[in-house]
Amino acid sequence: MSAFLAGVIAGYGVAVPVGAIAVLIAGLSARASLRVGAAAGLGAATADGIYASVAVLGGAALTGAITPIATPLRWAAAAVLLLLAAHTTWSALTRPATTRETDRTTPAAAYLGILGLTLLNPATVVYFAALVLGRGGQGGGAWFVAGAFLASASWQLLIAGSGSLIGRFLTSDRSRLITALVSSAVIAALAVALLV
Repeated sequence: MSAFLAGVIAGYGVAVPVGAIAVLIAGLSARASLRVGAAAGLGAATADGIYASVAVLGGAALTGAITPIATPLRWAAAAVLLLLAAHTTWSALTRPATTRETDRTTPAAAYLGILGLTLLNPATVVYFAALVLGRGGQGGGAWFVAGAFLASASWQLLIAGSGSLIGRFLTSDRSRLITALVSSAVIAALAVALLV
C-alpha cells in the first residue's frame, strides 16, 4: 500500500502545478464539452502513467538517454503550444458567431492530442525516475504506476469539470471569444517560458 500511496503523491505532484496542459484541458471543456475536456484530461493522465511505468522499469538508464535530447524536446513542445495558441486565436477570430459557440473537437482527437503533447515533456519521466531512485529503486511497480495514474486522472478531470462549469456561464459569443483569446495568451506565455 505504501507504493500506491507514493504513486498517488507523485501523480498529484506532477499534475497539480498549472501549466499549458491544464489550460488546454480547461479551455477545451469550456469551448467544447465536458466529454472532450475529460478525454483530454485522460490523455494527460495516460502520459503520466506511461512515464511512471518507464521510470519504474528503467528510470536511471532512461534519464541518462533523455538528457541529451531534453532541449530539442522542450523546443518541440513550445512550438506545438505556440501553434495551438495561434490556431485557437485564429479560429476564435475568423469563425462566424453562429459557429463560434461550439468547438467541433472530438473526444478521441482531444485524448490523442493531449497525450502526444504531454509525452513531449521529458521532465515528467525524470521526475518519476528521481522518485523511484530516491526510494532505493523500490518504486513499487504496478502499484506505484496505478497510484500515479489515478491521482493524475482525478486532477485532470477536476480541471475539465471546472472548465466545463466556466463554459456554462460564458455562453455569449463575446465571452467565448474572450475565453479563447485569454486561453491562447496563457498557452503562448507558457510556451515561451519553456524556452527561457
